[in-house]
Amino acid sequence: MSDNASKLKECMREISGYVMLVIGAMIAAFAIEEFLVPCTILDGGIVGISIMINNLSGIPLGMLTLVLNIPFLLVGMRKLGTKFIVKSAIAMVAFSSFLEIFASIVDVTHEYLLAVSFGGVFLGVGVGFVIRAGGCLDGTETVAIFMNKKFNLPVGQTVLFINVVIYTVAGCLFGFDRAMYSLLTYFITSKVIDFVESGVEQAKAAMIITDEGQMIADEIYKKMGRTVTILEGEGLISGKKAVLYCVLTRFEIYELKRLINEVDASAFITISDVSEIIGNHIKKKADAA
Repeated sequence: MSDNASKLKECMREISGYVMLVIGAMIAAFAIEEFLVPCTILDGGIVGISIMINNLSGIPLGMLTLVLNIPFLLVGMRKLGTKFIVKSAIAMVAFSSFLEIFASIVDVTHEYLLAVSFGGVFLGVGVGFVIRAGGCLDGTETVAIFMNKKFNLPVGQTVLFINVVIYTVAGCLFGFDRAMYSLLTYFITSKVIDFVESGVEQAKAAMIITDEGQMIADEIYKKMGRTVTILEGEGLISGKKAVLYCVLTRFEIYELKRLINEVDASAFITISDVSEIIGNHIKKKADAA
């Protein structure tokens, strides 16, 4: 009975995760089509590139975002894990579909300040939901995660660099006032994502208290490429325990929780922010992913 209840709980968690993916994609598409596109304000990444091409060519925005994201999904398929890529693909398809749906609805506003403020908030909520469910909406995020795994480059800084290049091109095409509005929207979106995803940052620290310390550590190293520090602990009631400490990125939190749950569903986990990292011990070089 306990096993059945555990399986049902896990099934419901998976279903709710996919529902959150679709809802997040819908909210993000609403922000793009109803606030940003009418004012030629760009999102970052592939969506920003798609908005530029849409303005110059008239090709439907939903089609552009889907087609341009496909190569990034294919590249990331072997390196980032099947589940992450599947969730991201579902989110991207839903996002592109909702873009087409919202394109036929009357725009909410053409006031730049309102578009930046509310568009940034809605976009942050939508993207935050998708990340929290274990996926992503933009191919540049998969590139950033891949670069992090391969060269240990910070995810946040990589995405910011890509977006600055995109906004610079947008400034040359549409005027630098649009580029500045877009950059302001990006910062608002980032802060809202942090709030929705419970304070996601470039790095998180996970502390895991478990009876299966060595097994979990081996799985984290093998499947996520993260080294783990193993300490000995003793609970007041539960007795001897292994205490694991691991540093990871915000995009890996979902995978970490899933992995730990498979090995030891009774493990106690805390996730906290890391404000600064000194040293180069966080990541093994991805050589067998």
